[in-house]
Amino acid sequence: MNILIVYAHPEPKSFNGAMRDVAVETLTAAGHEVVVSDLYAMGFNPVAGPGDMLNEPTKPEHFNLATEQTAAYQNGTTAPDIVAEMEKLERADFVIFQFPVWWFGMPAILKGWADRVFARGFAYMPGRKYDTGMFKGKTAMVAATTGTSADTYTPDGIDGDVLTVFWPIHNGLLRYSGFDVLPPFVAYMPGRVGEEGRAAYLEAYKKRLGELDTIPRLFFHPKDDYGPNERLKPGVLARSGVQRNV
Repeated sequence: MNILIVYAHPEPKSFNGAMRDVAVETLTAAGHEVVVSDLYAMGFNPVAGPGDMLNEPTKPEHFNLATEQTAAYQNGTTAPDIVAEMEKLERADFVIFQFPVWWFGMPAILKGWADRVFARGFAYMPGRKYDTGMFKGKTAMVAATTGTSADTYTPDGIDGDVLTVFWPIHNGLLRYSGFDVLPPFVAYMPGRVGEEGRAAYLEAYKKRLGELDTIPRLFFHPKDDYGPNERLKPGVLARSGVQRNV
């Protein structure tokens, strides 16, 4: 299996760095081909804009990112740094997003990576989303750390259910583009659990990485559960993430 780890942490000696290293060791030992995009080490530019295209804008009077992304991808004029990441993503069967949770989401450099690499024309098009997404057949997983405890990320916790926190990533980025999505692996406040606690997290993560084929995927409602207005049909019980019946 070809595996891509998109890693976003500015400190190589961080616990995120330790998780990345465990993933590379474990997956390589299991016979997988592993590629790491270390965004901070690469100095990856996270700002989407006109510089993402080598060609002149198709509508210079009014820049539209989605329109220009599509034209550039179709014409082979996407910026080389984006193309390099697209090629990694295209080859990958399984993708891990490794990051610290900052302000209830991904670090800006990783969000910017998604903005630029999950470009229209490459990652999505009209009629090619969710069940029919461009990356159908690929699988992805979030591997993250937090600054607060597991209790705070429960359904009745002050920070909210972790699946709710990750809904924009799980559904809005990964499922939207066709991925199957595994439950996230979260190391809660590793800075406060001591060496023994951190070692236990890494051992648990190693175990998780050895079970990728058997872990049930997160549930997302199939297209047939939605009406023409893209709302759940009457009588369909909401089961995905933050969705609820009204």
